[in-house]
Amino acid sequence: MEFSILFWFQSISNHVLDSVMIGFTNLVNGGMLWILLAAVLMCTKKYRICGITMGLALLLSLIMCNGIMKNLVARPRPCWVDTSVHLLIKNPTDYSFPSGHTSASFAAAVALFMYHKRMGIIALIIAANIAISRIYLFVHYPSDVFVSLILGSLYGVIAYFIIKSISKRYSKFSDWVTPTLGKEL
Repeated sequence: MEFSILFWFQSISNHVLDSVMIGFTNLVNGGMLWILLAAVLMCTKKYRICGITMGLALLLSLIMCNGIMKNLVARPRPCWVDTSVHLLIKNPTDYSFPSGHTSASFAAAVALFMYHKRMGIIALIIAANIAISRIYLFVHYPSDVFVSLILGSLYGVIAYFIIKSISKRYSKFSDWVTPTLGKEL
């Protein structure tokens, strides 16, 4: 079933979609889009707590998905199983499950959403397109992406509650972060 979904995406391939999907995937190579956004948010008092939460969510995703789960599960990528498909991007060298691009994108987007709904919705739309691009580009199975969406979202929520708990417990941290903890910015 998963290959039928992958091949359906291959059947709708065209130059415009190819460019769009490559663009979405390249947005987060190395997590750079989300890391940069978190860093920018950390530089302003008003959005600092959101940036810190995004950073923690990204760290959780990196450790759990890329550091632990990929090597434990060791699932071959679809492009390794069926080498007849012409790849539009460089053939990845790490395992397929879970999708680091998807997990990191949803971790950051959900963390942002917890503080700022409008910006969070935009980030979630970008994250969804990144997730779809991984299937379109034949480097992840749909189940890799679906589970990674859930995992990343969970990391975003966990990071939110960790930072909220630390802020409540340690007033100096809370004062440094922002006095508006828990309120939508």
